[in-house]
Amino acid sequence: MYKSPTYGKLSIEQIPDKILMFYNDHLKFESQMQIIIGTDSQNFDKTKVVSVVAVICEGHGGIFFYEVTHQPLIRDVRTKLHVETNDSLRVAESLVETMENDRKYEEMYLNCPIAIHVDAGNSKNGKTRELIPELVGWIKACGYDCSVKPDSFVASTIADRLSK
Repeated sequence: MYKSPTYGKLSIEQIPDKILMFYNDHLKFESQMQIIIGTDSQNFDKTKVVSVVAVICEGHGGIFFYEVTHQPLIRDVRTKLHVETNDSLRVAESLVETMENDRKYEEMYLNCPIAIHVDAGNSKNGKTRELIPELVGWIKACGYDCSVKPDSFVASTIADRLSK
């Protein structure tokens, strides 16, 4: 079950309708719109994983939806990033499947690129730097654009706050 500060609880299948409403309401701005998916996780007694679907109209705001799941404790950074990336790709594929199977989403689907934000950065002393090429390659091989820190705000800001 997903949650939205705007729409409350929703299933993944209901999200494209809300995205379409946002898209249609914001066409008047003639600004680039995009759908961005990002996931972050935090360790507690289990690993809390938060996946976020954000829809952004540049210069005119956005909306987001999120899902919280729990996994057995994941201590290894590489495994955590693989779980996060896999979760983002799962969400993206669910949205794409719904949008590709209904013509009412066609214009939006063709005009709103879908991107994945990864909570990994290029910091010289960071633990995630060496993992970036494989994660970006994996995401691009699945057909999505990809951003890493400092540009991966959906994962490193929205999902990060919700995971704490």
